[in-house]
Amino acid sequence: MNTVRRGAAALAAAAVVLGAGATGVASATPSPSAPASTASGNASGLYGTGDPTYDGVWRQSLAFLAQRATGYQPADRAVDWLVAQQCADGSFASYRADTGKPCDAKTLRDSNATAVAVQALAAVRRQAADPAKADKAVKAGTTWLRSVQNKDGGWSYSPGGASDANSTSVVVSALAATGVKPTSFTSPTGRTPYDALLTFALPCEDETGPGAFAYQPDKAGKLLANADATAAAVLAGLGKGVAATKASPPQAPTCVDLPEPTAERAALNGASYLAKALVKSGHLTTPPMPGATDPAEKPDFGNTADAVVALAAAGVGRQAEPALQWLEQNSAAWAKESGPAAYAQLILAARAMEADPRDFGEADLVEQLNATGPAPKTPDTSASSTSDDDEGGFDLWWIIGIGTVVGVGIGFLLSGRKK
Repeated sequence: MNTVRRGAAALAAAAVVLGAGATGVASATPSPSAPASTASGNASGLYGTGDPTYDGVWRQSLAFLAQRATGYQPADRAVDWLVAQQCADGSFASYRADTGKPCDAKTLRDSNATAVAVQALAAVRRQAADPAKADKAVKAGTTWLRSVQNKDGGWSYSPGGASDANSTSVVVSALAATGVKPTSFTSPTGRTPYDALLTFALPCEDETGPGAFAYQPDKAGKLLANADATAAAVLAGLGKGVAATKASPPQAPTCVDLPEPTAERAALNGASYLAKALVKSGHLTTPPMPGATDPAEKPDFGNTADAVVALAAAGVGRQAEPALQWLEQNSAAWAKESGPAAYAQLILAARAMEADPRDFGEADLVEQLNATGPAPKTPDTSASSTSDDDEGGFDLWWIIGIGTVVGVGIGFLLSGRKK
């Protein structure tokens, strides 16, 4: 559920296509930038003024989830913008510049965008101007996700590709958040999403990533630990969404291999990996992009925020406290540059740890997020800020292995969905 996850998932999906020598190069080519009037958040209902080509639906949805988690209802025109992005078959692309033109075979459907949009619209539908319309969009999106489920029970970023941990996790979390049992989504071969997710889990005895999840097996079939995939899989394995809150009672992070693995145990193992990964510097890092002049790893703000949410949801929030403090002290410039999705990630991380997103370091994250789009409706202080459909609202499950393809990667780098 995050800026990094979305970029990473799309990049890795493109990597698989390119590595297989498929014809997906053309379909992965960035589409033309949206006209200025379309890209303007306040003019169209879209959050943020940056090019939405790669992350329009994603950042809009995360903004909704963060606003609902803090008691706000998005403006009606913002909800209308997201509903209008949906294709007639229920799917969403990353962004459609011309929603008056029907989706066709050339429209690159995006399982991640569809899943997070379903989750976001479920969160806002009760207070929307047209609840029935939003509800119809949620049901159509869920139906489409079922229709593109792979035989192994999982999902790929784009329909037809091999399942990956990130896409599968995003969908599982969206299902759980909207009141659908993930185990009820079975493939034609009888496999569940958790069957697929467990194939990406590394055993506790793995030397490099005990308990972690891989994005996908590499070309040799080896699983490589990936913090991004792990954070997403922890939430999915626990049946929670991107706005999950701190679980209780607290527990120590441990990794235990069971004779018969379960999704919940694998999720807790993943949390133990994340806890150890954060010990080194208090935050996660990302390798330099291919061709970068500076070979040093860079701080990964988005994945760090996601790891905080995952650890809190797994009941090991104490191990996430240093990371949250690091984000408070260092994330302001990143959030300002990255925009709505970044503000949303930080809000959800703060809320998961029972911190105040209005007093995050020296920033009021809620005010900053709200300022990126149409003014939301004033919060009802007498009502709960949680979702109508999940276990905590927005106490539920956002994004995105690091597959790196230079040509596609530049687009995500510019869009803020990939650093």
